[in-house]
Amino acid sequence: MPEETKDLNLEEFTAGMRQRLSDKSDLDVTFKFVFTDGGIIFIDGKNVPHSVSNDDYPADVTLKLSLETMNKLHRKELNGMMAVMIGKIKLEGDMMAAMKLNQVLG
Repeated sequence: MPEETKDLNLEEFTAGMRQRLSDKSDLDVTFKFVFTDGGIIFIDGKNVPHSVSNDDYPADVTLKLSLETMNKLHRKELNGMMAVMIGKIKLEGDMMAAMKLNQVLG
């Protein structure tokens, strides 16, 4: 199965975010992805170097979504803003800080 069509699991998304954040140092925000099917990804963009874990810490921005939705975002089958507008992603917290997600996911 080609990599771009393969569904990723929590561990693969966590590792991917660690890799994407390895060269970032200017986020100054914390994010938490809470998956409805179980699991959390916490991104601490306030400390340098940034860190990614599966711990349930308080965050500036919390996104609640399914792994299926996360995979659709990853494969670019779904736009993040559209997913929020149609209720596939529930966003809690600082909306302005949420805009920095493009630096993580983009």
